Amino acid sequence: MKIKALSRSLDVHAPARQGDPAPLSRNLDPALHPFDKPREYTRALNAAKLDRLFAKPFVGALEGHIDGIYSIAKDTNRLNVVASGSGDGEIRLWDLARQKPIYVYPRAHSGIIQSICISPLTFMSPTGNSSVGRRMLSCSTDRTVKVWDADPRPDGLGQTSFNAMDNDDDDDDMDADMTTGGSLRRGGLLSTRDKDVPPSEPLTVYSGKTAFNSLTHHASNAVFASASSTIQTWDLERGGSSDPLLTMTWGPDAINVVRFNLSEREVLASAGSDRGIVLYDLRSGKPLTKMIMQMRANDIAWNPTEPTVFAVASEDHNVYTFDMRHLNSATQVYKDHVAAVMSVDFSPTGTELVTGSYDRTLRIWDYGKGNHSRDVYHTKRMQRIFSTSFSMDARFVLSGSDDGNLRIWKAKASEKLGLLSGREMAHREYSENLRKKWSGVGDVSKIEKQRHVPKAIKQAQKLKKTMIDARKNKEENRRKHSKAGDKKPKAARKEAIISQRE
Repeated sequence: MKIKALSRSLDVHAPARQGDPAPLSRNLDPALHPFDKPREYTRALNAAKLDRLFAKPFVGALEGHIDGIYSIAKDTNRLNVVASGSGDGEIRLWDLARQKPIYVYPRAHSGIIQSICISPLTFMSPTGNSSVGRRMLSCSTDRTVKVWDADPRPDGLGQTSFNAMDNDDDDDDMDADMTTGGSLRRGGLLSTRDKDVPPSEPLTVYSGKTAFNSLTHHASNAVFASASSTIQTWDLERGGSSDPLLTMTWGPDAINVVRFNLSEREVLASAGSDRGIVLYDLRSGKPLTKMIMQMRANDIAWNPTEPTVFAVASEDHNVYTFDMRHLNSATQVYKDHVAAVMSVDFSPTGTELVTGSYDRTLRIWDYGKGNHSRDVYHTKRMQRIFSTSFSMDARFVLSGSDDGNLRIWKAKASEKLGLLSGREMAHREYSENLRKKWSGVGDVSKIEKQRHVPKAIKQAQKLKKTMIDARKNKEENRRKHSKAGDKKPKAARKEAIISQRE
């Protein structure tokens, strides 16, 4: 009779010295771990359930406007400062950390504020001391562009102050370096504003012949572009009585939006009422190319990490991303909205998109992964969304709607606010990797994709699906009853584009 006995050596399993931890033996052979995959799937399923359980994206609503918010501008140099413009002509500067207004510019315009932008440059303060300030530009249907002081209350806003020079000779040298263009050593621009003028009064006013619809500021120069019946570029150093530097146009009666490229800084894109998207080059002062789409574009956003890529918010309920080198086809189509998309913005990392729509929902997308949004945000009181924006740390999303509220949302719905310990961060990273690995399997896929939407949105989605299916059947029947090769199917990425002109 044979007997097999299991024996273990104490030298392998016992500590070598008194007080040492016991050695841990691991066998990484997958054949000896038959339940490894089911155990990992269960963990991924639990992580997906907990993610949806703690998904509370709404952070707060900033109230104060008495009309709808039609434009939002973030300060690229200050993390917590955002400006909003409403339909009653009022501008508010907000502190996102405190969720309170910093300053209110009452009756800034006599019409609807169509666009706001905060200059990324630093400017010399009106008092002539060594501090620096910011400038904010706004345009309206009253045919004016106004420049405002974006540092009305420097205390507590993180305003940078330069160290005063102790040596009088250094002060004299500094004064000698001052020119009408600004301080070369300090990197700022001089302000021509009177010291006694309150911040509620504009520094400069630029007038036009027609209503201004959009503004955008150059990334490194004191130049901004405006969109009305033409594209015009202006110099901030020349004042409001000066003529525009350039005037460019290509066809449309009205241009809805204009945006400077963040990396290719002399290139800008515009969208007009003729459903065309035009690229311009400031170096030549002429338009480069024009693309005609099936329906009008409402907003344009450039990718901050890929200079040639921009996103277009369209009236056909979709968002398209294009490469400006190949405008004959979209690189991706993002389709989940059931009404016109009014606003689009890239995250500072270039990996996410946020869109606001006429269907009263805010959607967040992963860049390059179209068809379905990653998250959808909505509230019972939120009305049609006209402006959206990411915060500069990519952790929060802002939305301005027709009900006059500026709302703050989490970019990741279940993210915990505040400081995290190392153990919490490791657990969160492990859970995210598990969910990503098993996101297309079984119940994990179902939980990751399922989102509750209002009943009106659900009904609109069903109606839209019925209309799309009917259109597909109609096209298929046409191809069946046509001569071979006459009716070829067209890809969705090319279907939205009618033509391209050089």
